[in-house]
Amino acid sequence: MLVVQPRHVLSGMLVNEAMRRQVVQLPSTASIAKGINHLLKFKVNALLITNGEQRPAGVASKTDLIAAFYAGLPIDTPLGDVMISPPLTCYPDDAIESALDRMHGHGVHRLYVTGAEATTIIGTLSYTDVVALLYRYCRSCPKSTLRKGVAAEPEGEGWRLRVKEVMTPSVVSFTEDASLAQVIEGLMDHRFGAVLICSGQDAATGVISKTDLIRAYHHAVSLEAAADRIMSTPVVTWEQSAFLWEALQYMFLKDVQRLFVHAEDPLRIVGVLSLSDAARMRSGSCRACMPSRFITADRASSGI
Repeated sequence: MLVVQPRHVLSGMLVNEAMRRQVVQLPSTASIAKGINHLLKFKVNALLITNGEQRPAGVASKTDLIAAFYAGLPIDTPLGDVMISPPLTCYPDDAIESALDRMHGHGVHRLYVTGAEATTIIGTLSYTDVVALLYRYCRSCPKSTLRKGVAAEPEGEGWRLRVKEVMTPSVVSFTEDASLAQVIEGLMDHRFGAVLICSGQDAATGVISKTDLIRAYHHAVSLEAAADRIMSTPVVTWEQSAFLWEALQYMFLKDVQRLFVHAEDPLRIVGVLSLSDAARMRSGSCRACMPSRFITADRASSGI
C-alpha cells in the first residue's frame, strides 16, 4: 500500500520567513477618507483598526471601503463603522502552509502576525509575501534554470510552469458605459480584484481595480458615472504559454497585482494571473519543488 505525502517547497517554512514587519494602522475614529489616503500612500490592501486602548479591533480592507462607497456612506464615516472584526491572525512560528489554508478558508488575502501577547501585532502575511518567498527560493534553487551559468536539463522546459497552468481561466468584463455601481456588483459577485472594460467591439480598452474605485470614492465620483471615466489604461497582458517566472518577475518589478492573460491573439483575453493564484500553486517557477513522496506502508511502519 502506498501512502502519499504531498510535499511542496513551502513545507517546513515558517511565517516569520515571509512576513512583513510593517503594519499600517489607524484608530477606529479615523475617517474613511483618511483610510483611503493610507491605503494609497503605503500601497497596502487593508488597514489594521485599533480601539481607544490602541489594541487590534478589526480590519478595513479595500473591499470594505468599496462596500461603503456602494452603500452611499459619507467619506467622513469612521472606519470603525465599516471594519470587519476581529482580525484574523497567526503566529510567526506557524507553518506557512497552514497560514495559506487559513487565508483560503476564510476568503482573505492577509493574516496579522501576533507576538507573545495576542493583542500585539508584529507583522502581516499576504499572498504577495508568500509568492515573493517562493520566487527568491526558486532563484537560489540548484535545479533552477534561472540562475546564471546553469544550463537547462534536457527535460527542463517541460518542468517549468506556464502561465496558463496557474491563471484563473475566467474574466469579468463591462462595457465603457457601464456604471460604477454595476462594476462594483461584478467585483463583489465574483470576488475579483479587477475587471476589464471593453469597447463596443469587445476589445479590452482599460481596467478598473479596487484601487481605482476607492480613489473614485475619495474624489466623490458618482456611482452612476461611466466606467471609462475612472478606468486605468493600457491593459497589461501576458501570453498564456509564457513561463510563470517571467510573469512573476514583471509583476514584482512593476509592482502590479495581476496580469490579464491572452491567447495567440493579444485581443483575446482568456484569463487572469494574480499573485494569489501563484501562492495557491505553492511552488516556484517549475515542478522541481512539487514532488510527492511515495512511501510504502511497510517501510513507514518499520521506520525505514
